[in-house]
Amino acid sequence: MSATPHLAAPPAHYENFPVASWLCPPHLRPPIAAIYHFARTADDIADEGTASPSERLAELHAYREELAAAAARGEVLPSSRWPHVFGPLAHSIAQHGLPEDLLADLLSAFVQDIEKTRDRGTYADRAELLDYCRRSANPVGRLLLHLYGVHDSEALAQSDAICSALQLINFWQDPSVDLPRDRFYFPLTDCARRKMTRENFKVFAPLSNAPPPQEAINLIAVVSHWARELMHEGAPLVHRLPGRAGWELRLVVQGGLRILDKIEDLGFDTFSQRPTIGKTDAPVLLWKAMRMRRQWRPMKAAPPR
Repeated sequence: MSATPHLAAPPAHYENFPVASWLCPPHLRPPIAAIYHFARTADDIADEGTASPSERLAELHAYREELAAAAARGEVLPSSRWPHVFGPLAHSIAQHGLPEDLLADLLSAFVQDIEKTRDRGTYADRAELLDYCRRSANPVGRLLLHLYGVHDSEALAQSDAICSALQLINFWQDPSVDLPRDRFYFPLTDCARRKMTRENFKVFAPLSNAPPPQEAINLIAVVSHWARELMHEGAPLVHRLPGRAGWELRLVVQGGLRILDKIEDLGFDTFSQRPTIGKTDAPVLLWKAMRMRRQWRPMKAAPPR
């Protein structure tokens, strides 16, 4: 089968991935770049262009088969449709022993996104949403820890907390983007506490000109606090990683917290506006990254549930 014509050119970044930068040790830049391009391309298959859900699922199935071949043989199939992805990835798997199951988990999450959107599926509670984060975001952190030679259970748990927090922050940052695409990430138990259902979200921005009700604003406030709790839970990991890796992670953590601050500055109304980080935020992020201590100040009280 030839490559699908439906996929657009790749976007400039993969939102939850700390891309290899000048802070990354030079010898780890090739494997980190290989993981990035693997995840970025899979995300494009799942999200970009005009392909149908069935076509996207078929593409991801073929992509998974190429991953299996790269992991088993350490080489690209002669018939590979993505040699630019699986050539570097196969080399990195062979050289660094990257776990295939973590890479496969990322693909599982992309498949779930397609199936949930197609079937108008929802997440029953926070545990179910965290299981999605376990496959959509946590593998990235674990793969990076693997490259840095960090394998203990405490570090892995802290990495999972940071990566899940980043995924949740992306959700609470993006309802103005996700809702029109029929993607719904709010746990139904949190919605029910505010007497809201998925159908209620159709009647206000961004799907109409109506302002969001206070119940929806309160929902963003509560789930944003949940994401902040997770980030604080994982943040001590920055003191465990050596040199440049620790500084890169400091900036990742502070970037996520900065988005949460901007969500709060918007009055928690991310249905009407999407907060972003720009160049003007860089001095703040650097200052906060430098001031991170082993004991953080207590978090302020959570909003009413």
